[in-house]
Amino acid sequence: MSQQRPNIVVIGGGTGTSVVLKGLSAHDVSLTAIITAFDNGGSSGRLRDEFGHLATGDIRRCLVALSGDGPETEAFRLASTYRFGNESSLNGHNLGNLFLSALTVMHSDIEMAIETVSSMLGIEHRVIPVALERADLCAELVDGSVLRGERTIDLRRFDPPPISRVYLDRAVEANARAIEAIGAADLIVLGPGDLYTSILPNLLVDGVVDAIGSSKGKKVFVCNLMTKHGETDNFTPVDFLREMGAYLDPVPIDVALINNEAATPSIQELYSDVKATPVSVTDGMDKELNRLAGRIDYAAMLDLVVPQDEQELRVRHDPQKLAMAIMSLLSAGPDGQGERAPGEIMQIAD
Repeated sequence: MSQQRPNIVVIGGGTGTSVVLKGLSAHDVSLTAIITAFDNGGSSGRLRDEFGHLATGDIRRCLVALSGDGPETEAFRLASTYRFGNESSLNGHNLGNLFLSALTVMHSDIEMAIETVSSMLGIEHRVIPVALERADLCAELVDGSVLRGERTIDLRRFDPPPISRVYLDRAVEANARAIEAIGAADLIVLGPGDLYTSILPNLLVDGVVDAIGSSKGKKVFVCNLMTKHGETDNFTPVDFLREMGAYLDPVPIDVALINNEAATPSIQELYSDVKATPVSVTDGMDKELNRLAGRIDYAAMLDLVVPQDEQELRVRHDPQKLAMAIMSLLSAGPDGQGERAPGEIMQIAD
């Protein structure tokens, strides 16, 4: 009898999660992506408001990432990133979002729409919305003011006060399929991605943190490569881990994966216009990192790409290197530590 493939659950949304899925899909694992669907901006948010279903943008990105690079899915991959011009009557809508929205309306069920696309593309892995009810993400700032809606939080262009906390405007129960997948996971991967608008919203859904805590799967946090203006200005890995721990409490993070490949001056210049800086480990930080995660694993994971829906170079995790770092955790012992002592820092070779 062949051994069952490891179950890996990836929780998040946006580009970061799609990079994780793309890398891991090349390995012999069973993947489940649990995705936030509270976006209220752009094409996805406008379709959500018009038709009353969940936002489809992050779900679409995950389906594209899992569809592979073969010629049989090339047309869908290209079409899914196509965006109509603002001068069109479709006014900036993304074709992939329109397609998923049409299927959702036809089936009266977004999960049926996802399954239809997965079948079309031959995807054997699963993409699951974290919840099936709509809600708006809110952020309370340190000055007491409140921002409502993911787009409002995500697209601030001035120098705003820092975020104190994020919350949903109404209680939302977790999707039962998401809870089931978390319970069966051998590995639970959180991040990378926009901390307050892509990762943490999943933890605000009733039942998700409890399910993560009850799961025997190792809890892994992948730290971001760059900060984001208005959300994580000047954040270090310690800040990311501390904030994740606050929302996961009392569930501990077993392993933190942190990039240790230095950003070049050209990369720093590339992001200067959006006031983002590299997330770097500095001397003397190890003790605090050890307190916030059971183990710290370092790896060189930085990649420069031109995303399909953009024109400029952007920093991303290298899908293959990130996947190798994640896969190495499956060979450790059931407590997540293997033969390493708790708090030990490990350097993963390229």
